Amino acid sequence: MLRQSLFRARRPRTAIAENLSDLALGEEAVVEALDLPESSAQRLQELGFIPGGRVVAARSAPGGDPRVYRVDGAEVALRRETASRVKVRDGGPGGDGR
Repeated sequence: MLRQSLFRARRPRTAIAENLSDLALGEEAVVEALDLPESSAQRLQELGFIPGGRVVAARSAPGGDPRVYRVDGAEVALRRETASRVKVRDGGPGGDGR
């Protein structure tokens, strides 16, 4: 029972992720907007988090924070606080999400 509480419950596939931190491991989405201060948003855009760009929740640290995301051919670790401010839409399995 304790072991189950350590793992984040998976959302039903019909639920739509609203921000990057909502993605389940392995789930893909398309970046919609960055709700961050300009300097932070600019840095994330330099790393590939641009509107229309695809991102995949790759893996996470043992405690779940930070989490690694695959974007634009690279892997980037983001804290949950930052990831929660990156707005996304469903990328769909194998689709282009556009």
